[in-house]
Amino acid sequence: MPDTSLPDYVHTLRVYWEDTDAGGVVFYANYLKFFERARTEWLRALGHGQEQLRHEEGAMFVVTDTAIRYLQPARLDDLLEVSVKVEHAGRARMTIAQQAWRHGARAAGVLAEGTIRIGCVDAGTFKPRRIPISIAGAIDPRALRDYTNEAHG
Repeated sequence: MPDTSLPDYVHTLRVYWEDTDAGGVVFYANYLKFFERARTEWLRALGHGQEQLRHEEGAMFVVTDTAIRYLQPARLDDLLEVSVKVEHAGRARMTIAQQAWRHGARAAGVLAEGTIRIGCVDAGTFKPRRIPISIAGAIDPRALRDYTNEAHG
């Protein structure tokens, strides 16, 4: 499943009542929200807010596939860390491995882990498009070579 090497980014968040079921345990679907928040903050850390990307580049990322395993429960008031690790970046798609664990307790075990596939689409038409060069280059500097070769080829 997800890559266990060092993540590209880690986002910290708190579990609130709205995230839990009646027993104070994180509702399983909310891990998708946690993973989304971490990916959004990862993009922001690369210098690309979602609105900025949409307005300036005319691009958006959409989730095309998810697979999540739930290993241990997170509970009300837990402070969680959620990782982002790019496993594969293509011209218009990325596969991202994500994990959630209690803050400072990664050794105690992962709470949930998943693989999320996202695609880059045109913000107006929702048709697939290339990942903007600024993002592709930040993820994998080799991508800049691909853009340069296409421009000259």
